[in-house]
Amino acid sequence: MSKNDISFFQIDDRNPSSLISDLKSLFKASVLIANVLPVFSGFWLALHFSNHSFSDYWEVFLLTVIGSTMVMAGALVLNNWYDVDIDTIMERTKNRPTVTGNIPLNVVLTIGIVLTILGLILLLFTTIEAALYAFVGWFTYVILYTMWSKRRYTLNTVIGSVSGAVTPLIGWAAVESSFHIVPIILFLILFVFQMPHTFAIAMKKCEEYRAAGVAMLPVVKGFKNTKVQIVVYVACLLPLPFFLTQLGTAFVVAATILNIGWLVVCIRGFSTKDDLKWAHAVFLYSVNYIMIIFLMVIIFTLPLF
Repeated sequence: MSKNDISFFQIDDRNPSSLISDLKSLFKASVLIANVLPVFSGFWLALHFSNHSFSDYWEVFLLTVIGSTMVMAGALVLNNWYDVDIDTIMERTKNRPTVTGNIPLNVVLTIGIVLTILGLILLLFTTIEAALYAFVGWFTYVILYTMWSKRRYTLNTVIGSVSGAVTPLIGWAAVESSFHIVPIILFLILFVFQMPHTFAIAMKKCEEYRAAGVAMLPVVKGFKNTKVQIVVYVACLLPLPFFLTQLGTAFVVAATILNIGWLVVCIRGFSTKDDLKWAHAVFLYSVNYIMIIFLMVIIFTLPLF
């Protein structure tokens, strides 16, 4: 019996709290949870615009949320499996169970594949379109981002952003065809948002990415170029709320205020004396920005509005 086989049978004998911590790290729990909200938002809006009752679709809702979460979890686990050499070098990832050996790599690979397959099967019980969007997100993240572009090209951020942006399309397509202006704009908001969000993280962890040989924009082009691109992408968000007038004037106004506020924070980067502190401020704004946007699309379509 190999060392990996022995480790496989010893996983359940570890301290429960330590095991839970390892699983949270393996599944990138915060990222996984953050991606559930856009799926739900897309599903909710599809019901709203098609005049369907949630009570008639609760089974489809469960299949959609569980299935999409499993596919995303599978992608994140496979990312951990493939990036173990990078994670060993970077400070923020060196305690992942793939690095420490707490969960053997063959087990991690199996978990990633099984979750992906089961998630896609569950989504096929909703609509083929929803399953297709989930597969596109998985393929983009695992194959095109993790295995192909991440270590080679600064374009990796653009490619990775596609995978995170399909989530509202999955939720919407489980109810109705997503060839509708609302889910398309939500896709674009998520896609554009991820660029400055990821660039800010890359600035904060620039030296770690450099040491690991990851071709992030600040590593290859420097902070000045990264700041310019952050401002450009945030500015690209400005017109998008005006394509969502069906969500109401209050939503358009609130989203526009959020966009202007973020742009102001980003422009200040050109005069800051502390680039890392500024990058952290951009990161924090981005996290709250996307959460508020997707909560608002739900709140402003509630019956009381």
